[in-house]
Amino acid sequence: MRIERATDFGRVALVIGGTGSEREVSLDGGRDVLNALLQREVNAVAVDGIASLLSLIHDGQVDRVFNLLHGAGGEDGELQGALACLGVPVTGSSLLGAAVTMDKVRSKALWDQAGLQTIPGFELAPGQDPAPLASDLGFPLVVKPVSEGSSVGVSVVESPEGLKSAVGEAAGFDRRVMLERFIAGSELTVGLLKGRALPTIEIIPASGFYDYEAKYLVEDTRYLCPCSLAEDEERQLRQTALAAFSVAGAGGWGRVDFLRDGDGVTYLLEANTTPGMTSHSLVPKAADAAGMSFEDLVWEILETSFDEVPL
Repeated sequence: MRIERATDFGRVALVIGGTGSEREVSLDGGRDVLNALLQREVNAVAVDGIASLLSLIHDGQVDRVFNLLHGAGGEDGELQGALACLGVPVTGSSLLGAAVTMDKVRSKALWDQAGLQTIPGFELAPGQDPAPLASDLGFPLVVKPVSEGSSVGVSVVESPEGLKSAVGEAAGFDRRVMLERFIAGSELTVGLLKGRALPTIEIIPASGFYDYEAKYLVEDTRYLCPCSLAEDEERQLRQTALAAFSVAGAGGWGRVDFLRDGDGVTYLLEANTTPGMTSHSLVPKAADAAGMSFEDLVWEILETSFDEVPL
C-alpha cells in the first residue's frame, strides 16, 4: 500500500530502547528514524520499551506502531503478538515471522527443508558436553546464542581450549547455545523492503570478523555496493534472500545475511525482521545505493504497518 499523506498514518509511536542487549543500537537508530518521521510531518513520538508503549495504547494515544526494538521482546514475536491482540497495526513481520527468524535453529531447519544452503551446526542440549559436536564441526568454529542479534555473545573459537569459555559467554545472553562451522570468506547482506530486494552489500571488516565492534563502534569496516559478485550471481542471491524471508513467514521489511566461502559457495546465515537503522546500518546503505533517501526508506517501512498479516 502506498500512503500519500502523513495524516493517514494517524498517531505513530516509535518504540525503541527496551531492556535487551541491543538497547543502545535501538536508541541510536531511533533518533534518526524519529527525525525522519518528523521531517515528513508524521505525528510521531518515541517511546522507550514495551511497557511504556502499552500504557500509551491504553490511554488511546496510539494508532500504529513503528517497531525499532531489536532482539528479545521486539524482534521475537512478543510485541507483535501483544499488538495483534490489541488491534494496533505495527511495522514489519507478524508474530510468526518474527519468532521464527529470531530462532536461528528453527529458521535453519525450515531453510534446510526448503533446499536452501545453510551452515552446518548444532544446538547444545542443556548440560551437554560441546566437545564431541565441536570435533564433528572442526576448528575454528563459531559459538553463538540461538536468539540474539548484532553478533552479541558470538565467539570464533580456534581450538578446544577456548570452547568452554565461549559457550559460557553465549549462555550469558541466551539459555540456548549453538555451534556452527566457521566459514572463511566474505559476508554479504540483502535488505528487503515490501517484497523487493535492495542491492547486495559486501562487508569487509578490518579485523576479519564482523562482530559488534565492527558493526557499530569502528569506522574501518568497508561496505562494497555494488558488491564483487557477477551480475547474475548477485541477482540470484537477492532471490534467495526473498525466498528465505518467505519460507520463515517474515514480511514487511528486513535483512538476510549470507557467508560466501573461497570456493564461491554461499550459505544462508540468518534473517533479521527489525534491522538496525544507525549510521553504520546496512539497510539504509542499501536503500541509498538504490537511490532512496533515508526519509523515503522510513516512510516505506511505516507503510508496512498497513499490510494484512496473520498472527
